[in-house]
Order: sequence, then structure tokens, then C-alpha cells
Amino acid sequence: FVLQDFDILVVAHKVVSKAEGRIVPLSQVRPSEQATDWAAGCGKDPRLIDLALREAVRVVRMENGILITETRHGFVCANSGVDTSNVPAGYAVLLPEDPDRSAEELRKTLSNALQVQLAVVVSDTFGRPWREGLVNVAIGVAGFGPVTDYRGEPDSFGKTMRASVIASADELAGAAEIVMGKTRRVPAAIVRGFSWGANRQGSGRQLLRPASADLFR
Repeated sequence: FVLQDFDILVVAHKVVSKAEGRIVPLSQVRPSEQATDWAAGCGKDPRLIDLALREAVRVVRMENGILITETRHGFVCANSGVDTSNVPAGYAVLLPEDPDRSAEELRKTLSNALQVQLAVVVSDTFGRPWREGLVNVAIGVAGFGPVTDYRGEPDSFGKTMRASVIASADELAGAAEIVMGKTRRVPAAIVRGFSWGANRQGSGRQLLRPASADLFR
């Protein structure tokens, strides 16, 4: 495939993390007492628990073998995004330090090399409260606005919409996951035909709900 103007490149965070050296040999991890104690009670690897706690700024829930944390990026997810799938045995991969920066650097590099206008989404797979199954979401965005805001516009019956803000970057990441899959070794997908709108300065941080507006904190 040839990248064209106004394509959106969705890239799995794992290849970004690997390129940025965010891979940790588990043999070098010395788990804390907290990680060791909790891992012993749930049959988990204490080294992975330790990495997850290091990457967290807040433990949301630690129960029944499940560790939900808030990362320094502001993501609320399982194990701070620490993962051992699709990496060599004995290693764990962490989330990128700054997914928005990673997306912007990739966008600039490819845009300059290919002389096309691109947007980039760095994606990861998150679980969802009250819903079964995992969904790919945007953790880093560059080159377009990650939300589509319909507030103030009329609906099909002429009524003014007041709450319709669509997480477009998340929806694009979810669609890309269908193409990429988890076992196909396809780390990226091209989204073509999506209307960017006028906003070219978006970031993944715009998708994070502030604590002051979160009914569940």
C-alpha cells in the first residue's frame, strides 16, 4: 500500500515501544515486598506486578488477581499496560513514555519522507467497564483532532444536540484492530476516507476525562 494525503496510520503501541527501548528483561526486575506479597496471593509473576506498580500513579483496584491502575499518562487500565504478549519469552513491554510525542515523531518522519499529509494514531487494547471484550483505543494522536463534536448542531429532526462528542480516534483504532488482529503480525493499518476536519493539533490527552468530571472517582 502507498500512503496518500489525509491517510491516518494506526500503529500498535508495541512496535513503538520496542523501537523506543521500552522492553524490560524480567531477569533484571527485583520485585518489591508489596508486589511479592500480592503476587503470592493470586498466582501472578511478582516481577510483572512490580513493573505495573512502578508504571502506576494510582492503584484503582487490586482484587481477585486483577490489578487496575492509573498510569502516569492518565490511562486507567489493567497492569499499567505492562504486557508479555508478542515479545520474546522472559521480557515485558511497557507503554511508550509519551504516546503523543511518539505519534508526532512518526507523523513528521513519514510526512517528510513521503511528501504526504498524514495523521497517526498509536493504539493499545483496553478492557471496558461493564462490557465484555477488549477494544483497541487511541493512546497517542498526531495530526488531527481525536474527537468529533456535534454539540450545537441540529439532529435529523432539527433538535440541537447537546452531548454528542464522538471519540473518533478510538473508533478508528477499533476499526484498525479488526484488520491488524492479535496474531497476524500486522502492526499497523491505514485508514482512508475519514474527514479530518479543520483541527490538525489534536492529542490523545484530549480523550482523557478529567477527574473533576468523572462520576466514578
